[in-house]
This record gives sequence, structure tokens and C-alpha cells, in this order.
Amino acid sequence: MPTYEYRCNSCDHKWEEFQPITAKPTKKCPACKKQKAERIISAGGGIIFRGSGFYQTDYRSDSWKKGAEAAKKSSESSSSGTSSESKKSDSGSSKSE
Repeated sequence: MPTYEYRCNSCDHKWEEFQPITAKPTKKCPACKKQKAERIISAGGGIIFRGSGFYQTDYRSDSWKKGAEAAKKSSESSSSGTSSESKKSDSGSSKSE
């Protein structure tokens, strides 16, 4: 939920409110209690990335990406070789029955 800034046109009081985007703007000033408040345009807080993972996974170098693709291809080829061997052993067992 965003934080909105408000200003009262009557007493010039300024404050912030933490509201859902779908909430209607507040009209009542908490200082003078008049219905003269309006939401003002502010710069906002921006996006803050916290925790590990953003730099490590989103901004990899080209050399790392090439290495990851090569590893993926080698794992796919080794897994396809295993599945074909298991198919051969399965077909061999059905012939003996």
C-alpha cells in the first residue's frame, strides 16, 4: 500500500497517510477537522530491493550465461542417454517374458 501526502487548504497542515490505492482521498484535516484536505503530488519512495538474489540472479555476465547454457545442454544430453538405455532394458525384459 502506498503512502499519500495531504495538505489542508484551511490551516496548511501537512501529513502522510498509508492507504490502499483503491481508497478515496481523505477530505477531513486531522488538525482543524475541516473538510478542506487534498492529496498532493509527491516524489514517492521509489523501489527498494532488499535481500540477496537480485544482483546474483538478474545481472549475470555474458560468460556466466554461456557457461549455464553449456551446462544445461550437457545435462540434457546425459539425461536423454539415460532414458534411451532404460527403454532398451525395458524392451529387452518384455521379450524374455
